[in-house]
Amino acid sequence: MPKPLALDFDPIARADELWTRRWGGVPSMAAITSVMRAHQILLSRVDAVVKPYGLTFARYEALVLLTFSRTGELPLSKIGERLMVHPTSVTNTVDRLERAGLVARRPNPLDGRGVLATITDRGREVVEQATRELMAIDFGLEGYDADQCQQVFDLLRPLRVAAGDFAPHSGAHAAAHGEPGEQGHGGGAV
Repeated sequence: MPKPLALDFDPIARADELWTRRWGGVPSMAAITSVMRAHQILLSRVDAVVKPYGLTFARYEALVLLTFSRTGELPLSKIGERLMVHPTSVTNTVDRLERAGLVARRPNPLDGRGVLATITDRGREVVEQATRELMAIDFGLEGYDADQCQQVFDLLRPLRVAAGDFAPHSGAHAAAHGEPGEQGHGGGAV
């Protein structure tokens, strides 16, 4: 994809000025436009890293989630819950990972209707390689230091709470690391 020509002005700042002239100042318009553009930039950067592995960032996230589980497998419903995506998206993601030989499926012995996704040895290799490359580019955030990354996380957290992603009293990283006592299909902490 060709890189767009650099403008000699910030188009989002210009849109904010024009918006203010027409409808009055609304800082949230410039903020959301910046967030949406940042999403495009970051997704492009991380997808470029994982593409050689036959992955998208969404598929990479699913593989990482499986590596976080004690047994390397999780019910598809748990994957959807943790990644905050619709069940259809999980099915599509797991289908593609399975076709690539990165995960396998099996019936969930604790749920007659449920299915478990299990990361394969090849899936583990791919996760390790892709993770090293993503960490080398700081997941596309190489222009930010650790404190600034924490600030971004903290600034976006209330939006996620308001959307119902998790309870507002949850610890900053509880969702990423699992709540104490939370069990996977095999009884171990996920």
